[in-house]
Amino acid sequence: MNISRFLALGAGAMALALLAGCVTPRGPQPNPVAYRPHNPGAVRVKVSLSTQQVYVMEGDRPLLIAATCVGKAGSRTPTGQYKVIGKIADKRSNSYGIYRSGGQYYQANAGKGSGQYRGYPMPFWVEFTPAYGFHQGWVHPIPHTHGCLRLHPNAAAKFFALVKVGTPVNIAQTQPEDATIGKNVPRPTDYNDPELPLDYLFSEKVFANPPGALLQ
Repeated sequence: MNISRFLALGAGAMALALLAGCVTPRGPQPNPVAYRPHNPGAVRVKVSLSTQQVYVMEGDRPLLIAATCVGKAGSRTPTGQYKVIGKIADKRSNSYGIYRSGGQYYQANAGKGSGQYRGYPMPFWVEFTPAYGFHQGWVHPIPHTHGCLRLHPNAAAKFFALVKVGTPVNIAQTQPEDATIGKNVPRPTDYNDPELPLDYLFSEKVFANPPGALLQ
């Protein structure tokens, strides 16, 4: 998993960063609609690695279609049939994070610094096989992760709300939906925005839901 650039700007975080004068606005970002399932037990997830898209389906009914970012060469996202094995809304990295010491913040590997430590935030973590999962993060236009599947803040909390432990996950190079409902899915453009302030990443505010209802 790419730790140094995985956290994307949520609505509240964007406002904070703009007030701090550290982000140049890139215009509105895609904000996909997520629909409440009629039968939560019939929900399934399909991932197309070639188009870098996630389809949350209930039978033939699309509940959420969103851009994702997949594993790069040398750390590909695994393909196959899986099931969600865990969900943690306020997940943090176990290996890399932020130290606070004397009012100052800095980044380091776990156990390699001094002061109070918190792992890097990986909001709305949905694990489908050990050490691999979906989580909020920068959604680049090309494969860019260490195997995890990143979702923009406008989609991550909605995805988290739609799936449950046991939800089937199919990851393949292509999906039939690529040629139909997957056409012309807008992609985020804020993937090169500056990292958020370390004091913000250290706080619990980073795990806030986006504004508005998650499911329609």
